[in-house]
Amino acid sequence: QVQLVESGGGLVQAGGSLRLSCAASGVVSRINTMAWYRQAQGKKRELVAHITWEGSTNYADSVKGRFAISRDNAKTTMYLQMDSLKPEDTAVYYCSVWAPNVYWGQGTQVTVSS
Repeated sequence: QVQLVESGGGLVQAGGSLRLSCAASGVVSRINTMAWYRQAQGKKRELVAHITWEGSTNYADSVKGRFAISRDNAKTTMYLQMDSLKPEDTAVYYCSVWAPNVYWGQGTQVTVSS
């Protein structure tokens, strides 16, 4: 079992920045890939970015060049640096890990005002 706790969401004006954190605990030795998803109201959950055990990263086209995913050396805390935020980035952001079962955090709200 892996437990995930997100933090760092909030309200920000367009063009601003936020940094999300995701702390993993439990059987973290099985974590392979860590990822951020988001779900806007009335829309499907979508993959924002992920980072593999080896450190490879991938981003949704909508956030490339604005968001950066990273993790600490212990590979138990993941971050999402979000810059140049847009109103369309407003969503609940979820942390997820593949270990190899998929685990989810409770989500953190990000609201970007225009």
